[in-house]
Amino acid sequence: MEKSESKYKKYVITELKSKIVEGEWTEPMQVAGNGKDGRVLWLDNEMVPGAFYVETVWAYPTKPDDPPDKYPQSISNPHTHDYDEVLSFFGTNFNDPHDLGGEVVFWLGGEKQIITKSAIVFIPKGLQHCPLIYRKVNSPIFIFSTGPGQMYF
Repeated sequence: MEKSESKYKKYVITELKSKIVEGEWTEPMQVAGNGKDGRVLWLDNEMVPGAFYVETVWAYPTKPDDPPDKYPQSISNPHTHDYDEVLSFFGTNFNDPHDLGGEVVFWLGGEKQIITKSAIVFIPKGLQHCPLIYRKVNSPIFIFSTGPGQMYF
């Protein structure tokens, strides 16, 4: 079967959605690539009918040409969703996968959480969360979030 005839190719997402509608609580995020951190891939009901929301992001360490205020950087303000959400932070130290390689500050229900190890955070429906602040990024951090809502709202 030729690739153009693939019945399931539509389920394999390899490009970032071209027009992402940001939540009113989120700062616009750049696209990762060419040495810059940012969004890598995005999935929602517009990309694949029936799909739920998924987002992937890289946070890279500062470089000499970065603005001096790159970190700490808040990427989202307090908000809630009408669906559960999972937000994950993974370090890239192959010798110690639990080492986050930085420090993320994240609020859950008004409580400040300081994350310094690779982590998965479950956010129940309706629980206020954020701000989310990258306080330090010493080595790349991979961020993965998902929720059963068909769009990120």
